[in-house]
This record gives sequence, C-alpha cells and structure tokens, in this order.
Amino acid sequence: MTALYEIRADHDERTIVVHQAYAPAVADPALAAGRFVAPFSFHRMTWIKPSFRWLMHRSNWARKPGQTRVLAVRITREGWEEALSRAVLTTAHPDEVAGAAVHVQWDPERTLRGGALNQYSIQVGVGRSLIRTFAKEWVVGLTDLTPQVHRIADLVRAGRAAQAQRLLPPERPYPLPAAIARRLGMD
Repeated sequence: MTALYEIRADHDERTIVVHQAYAPAVADPALAAGRFVAPFSFHRMTWIKPSFRWLMHRSNWARKPGQTRVLAVRITREGWEEALSRAVLTTAHPDEVAGAAVHVQWDPERTLRGGALNQYSIQVGVGRSLIRTFAKEWVVGLTDLTPQVHRIADLVRAGRAAQAQRLLPPERPYPLPAAIARRLGMD
C-alpha cells in the first residue's frame, strides 16, 4: 500500500531524478552546457518535482506556455537530502516560510489523465540562497524528456493508457532518514 505522503522518484545509490519544465530559451542552453546557465535565473526560487505525472499535470504535458520543454534533472542524493533537511513546509507560520532556504509543499499525485489521487507528491522550492549550489554542485546531469512526454501524451489522448503507462519514467519510494521525514510531515 502506498503511503499518503511519500517521495516517489527515479533514484540510485548516488542520485535522484527531479523534473522541471522550461521554455526552450532556458532548456536549450542548459542542455548544451550540461548544466544550468543563463538565462536560467539564479535570483529566484526554482521548484523541483520528483513526480513525473505531477509535472505533466502542471505543465499540461509540455503544452503550457513557458513550460514546453521537460527536463529530467539528476542531482546528488547528498544535495537532495541537504535541501530537505533545510526545508520548511509552506503550511508553517509565515515568518518561518519567509526565512526558509527551501520550501516544501505536498500536492495530490496525479493519474495519467490528470485526476487527483488520494496520495501526495512533494514539490521542493530551492531558494535563492541555495540556487547556485543546486545548479553548480548538486546537478550531475540533464536529459530532455520532451519527445517522450509528447509520445506519452499522444497515447493518453488516443485512449491507450496501458501503452502510455509503460513509457513513464521509473519511480519508487525514496528512503529518507527518519529526522528528515518527520520534518516534512511524513510520519
């Protein structure tokens, strides 16, 4: 049985994959450089999402203006856990949220068709004080998932959900240290 609050992601011993959607003006230079470079903003919070389906809901399968390129961003588990250890839930007192280096919110996980499920996916906002560390130290690889996103979306629209499901990136529960899980309201 899936836990109500659970981080589901593609991960290995060293890394975890999070997803982001960008305009081509940001995605293309990042992919060419193999890391985030201008015009990526180093001056505002960036939101990372382990759940592929949640980002598909948010970006409307890479059709929302400004979110037409979907990137798999492979980051170190060390960086991921550092971010989460510094996180404050967006439901905390406004003063706590305002001073936090990292924001976390839990949103309903989504089906392939965008329906809300009765389980929650984590969204992590990496703040300005950590954005350069995220981009320069934690990110170890970028992959353009846009063609795969379009294939999956076409299958879903054609009523071929089983085929679409097989093309989803692999996601499984991410094991967090207990103290970080408690901090994020997962217990």
